[in-house]
Amino acid sequence: MTNTTRHLSEMQRLFVRGAMRSDPGRVRANNEDRVACVIPREGDLARGRGLLALVADGMGGHAAGEVASLIAAETVLRVYYEARGTPAERLAAGFAAANQAIRQRSRDDKSCTGMGTTCTALAVCDNQAFLAHIGDSRAYLLREGKIRQISDDDSLVGALLRAGAISVDEAGKRPDRNVILKALGTAPVVEPAIWGNGMPLRSGDIFVLCSDGLSDLVDGARIAETARRLPPAGACEALIGAALEAGGHDNVSVGVFAVSDTPPLPEARARVTRTRSVAQPAAEAS
Repeated sequence: MTNTTRHLSEMQRLFVRGAMRSDPGRVRANNEDRVACVIPREGDLARGRGLLALVADGMGGHAAGEVASLIAAETVLRVYYEARGTPAERLAAGFAAANQAIRQRSRDDKSCTGMGTTCTALAVCDNQAFLAHIGDSRAYLLREGKIRQISDDDSLVGALLRAGAISVDEAGKRPDRNVILKALGTAPVVEPAIWGNGMPLRSGDIFVLCSDGLSDLVDGARIAETARRLPPAGACEALIGAALEAGGHDNVSVGVFAVSDTPPLPEARARVTRTRSVAQPAAEAS
């Protein structure tokens, strides 16, 4: 066995278990959020491209937000697995294609005029994580007991926070905290934030993706405690429950992905190793 072969074997020892859930909340009749996830099976052609999970929060009123988030989820997943290039290049291609597809639908269907969507996508490939993000849906990393937001909110309040113009306490009280500055479908060309280089994974890492229906109502400490204490599916259910208990004034979506050096049980691999969903609720994946 060559050194290269040993290195590749070592690279395959991290595994990701995850789950995604979405709920319309207590106030809104429609769910404009979409969650989507692909985890390839052993031997699958997509295996070399790894995991891709995303949360999209549509906007536009009536049914238009639902349309925009669905287009984003379907397009980003399709292009990521079909395109050539690095994970970052495939994410960029997916976001660009989704932006154009949403704009085309807005032109073709007057009921969808002005629609758009946030999109936060996590790709895991060769033991590295890549993030692509636009809007105010969020990605968190829980590592060694500490949680940090790894996406920047493309919102008015987020820009003011980064500029030091307001405090964190002030941000949560502002009536304009949901004003979005960038989203897919809102301009001919958009500039999502995309990690050009992957972040090496560690066993024990936990990633959380969520829409603002969770992050507006459940703070980082509660998210961290829940994701650390429960397996991904249970953590998703508990976090959505916490948002509903806090008022549930918006659609609530969350995905929890735990990295481990322990492979899933054979029956789990056979049952859910490949999960793809662009409906509001998405199934567990291991």
